[in-house]
Amino acid sequence: MILRGKVWKFGDNISTDHIAPGRYFHLRTNLPELAKHVLEDANPDFASQMQPGDFIVAGRNFGLGSSREHAPRIISLAGAGAVLAPSFARIFFRNSINVGLPVLELDTSGINQGDQLEVDFEAGSVKNITTGETLSFRPLPPVMVKILGDGGIVAHFKKYRDFNLET
Repeated sequence: MILRGKVWKFGDNISTDHIAPGRYFHLRTNLPELAKHVLEDANPDFASQMQPGDFIVAGRNFGLGSSREHAPRIISLAGAGAVLAPSFARIFFRNSINVGLPVLELDTSGINQGDQLEVDFEAGSVKNITTGETLSFRPLPPVMVKILGDGGIVAHFKKYRDFNLET
């Protein structure tokens, strides 16, 4: 799987409150509407100007804070292709995989706002088309790749629910 898109750059310690602002808590049952406000407190223009397939590129500890499952969900609903950061809050990382949002751990210090990227999941590489630099990322475990390929844990479960380990 190869994804291409533009970079939206964020700093360290972007919390689930930045991703899904608490003042929109009343929208938690209307995720498409909540997605219109994704990362609004970190960059007011992000939700209205990002294009499907664009990348969120951040600093360390992306997704810290509460375990709001709807935080990675609204990033996905907004159309982000993946989130790239040197590290993620553990629960955010797992929730992202569960909802089908690719999250990749790599050094993002050389990636800038507006750069064009090409992410190759099989090769484990991120090519910065703007600068010509190619970066490697730690490959996801095969089961996580399978879950992402199936569209998240619910779709994965539905696909394999009749699978019998004994046969």
